[in-house]
Amino acid sequence: MPDRTVARTVTDVAKTLDHAVLRPELTRADLARHAAMCVERGVGCLCVRSSDVAEAVRLLAGSPVVVASVIGFPHGASRPEVKTLEARLAIADGGRELDMVMNIGLFRSGDAEAVEADIAAVVAEARPHGALVKVILETCYLTPAEIAAACRIAERAGADFVKTSTGFGMSASGPIGATPAAVRIMLDTVGGQLQVKASGGIRTWDDAVMYLDMGCTRLGVGDAAAILADAP
Repeated sequence: MPDRTVARTVTDVAKTLDHAVLRPELTRADLARHAAMCVERGVGCLCVRSSDVAEAVRLLAGSPVVVASVIGFPHGASRPEVKTLEARLAIADGGRELDMVMNIGLFRSGDAEAVEADIAAVVAEARPHGALVKVILETCYLTPAEIAAACRIAERAGADFVKTSTGFGMSASGPIGATPAAVRIMLDTVGGQLQVKASGGIRTWDDAVMYLDMGCTRLGVGDAAAILADAP
């Protein structure tokens, strides 16, 4: 088995990180601080609330850091028309990636057609502009069979990625994010067609490298600086 701690450089891992600035209490000063860190550390993407996209784009102008906007965050229960408008405005503000939450309640109700249409509507806004769409499944609420089914819906709807978690999904013991078991199902189901993003609870270098070695191409993290500083 290869030594994972030397197989990847800090620069390579940094490019796979989507650094999230999504908590509701964060200010514009916080956003500026996180944006500066992303530039300094070579982080690939800054993921922000949709109301912060224009400011994030301004802060990152001239840098290679891409701005992503969340859509229908964190519950996924917004009407399709609302998600579509949110996507349109985020792209107009300069966002180049959209991390949308699927309608979890509709999915668990068995209405796959409505869930697919919801995703497809956002994809239709993104595609003409070359914006990527990542569909957040919130795997902590789904069975293994449901995770696979949700992946296939996202694929049919034309998404570019499936993503594990918002980081806000809860169990009785607290927030639940990515797990190797959920990621393995996602990779086995659509890994040849869609990219997979593990997100939520990834806090160390070894966590990050583990998911990358599994086959993920992006990682959603809340503290990119700490992960990169943890590299051997």
